Amino acid sequence: MNKVIVITGATGALGMKTAHAFASRGHSLALLDHGQDKLDTLVRDLNLPNERLFTSIVDLRDGQAVHSTAEAVSVKFGRVDALIHLVGGWTGGKTFPETSDEDMNFMLGQHVWTTFHLFQSFSPKFAANGWGRVITVSPSTVSNPPAKRGVYTAAKAAQENLMLTLAAELKESGVTANIIQVRAIDVDATRKGTGTTPDEIVAAMLYLFSDEAGKITGARIPLY
Repeated sequence: MNKVIVITGATGALGMKTAHAFASRGHSLALLDHGQDKLDTLVRDLNLPNERLFTSIVDLRDGQAVHSTAEAVSVKFGRVDALIHLVGGWTGGKTFPETSDEDMNFMLGQHVWTTFHLFQSFSPKFAANGWGRVITVSPSTVSNPPAKRGVYTAAKAAQENLMLTLAAELKESGVTANIIQVRAIDVDATRKGTGTTPDEIVAAMLYLFSDEAGKITGARIPLY
């Protein structure tokens, strides 16, 4: 069955791989990003018919803007089935005395406020369907943070807790919410590193999206 997948951070390396993978399986996409030029390029590459595609330039830190976007997606497709939240952003390499308030606010905006607003606006739509999937990607260091990554790790830890709370709130509704943990994302497949490739992450997403993974929820899945 054709389902409607919302992908945030759609023009990043992982977002583009994700969009192509789900589009190739016949699903409809709602692509949310902050850069028009890159989004236009992705749309051209996907070459989807208009009835299977929604795009929006939206600041996910703005709750009202996210709510309006969620309503527009719902109006266009009549339903929303999945949210794959891939907004990135990293600030680090500094000790706490070296870290500014702006650094902390930036990380909270990127990882916590975006997630909170998306859950507020989209989770009722999944619950109404009786089926849904929510997926994020997080660093493996959340539970054992290294030095000089305090504000990033703190924000990602808060995001993970929002995910686990969503899983608990929707566990009886047929909606799952899971976290894929990676050490790093190896975007350049020609360079062998200690990270996980986008293809490997997308493969895990496709499994979590499947009906066979319906009992997996509230999980931190180590993909490293």
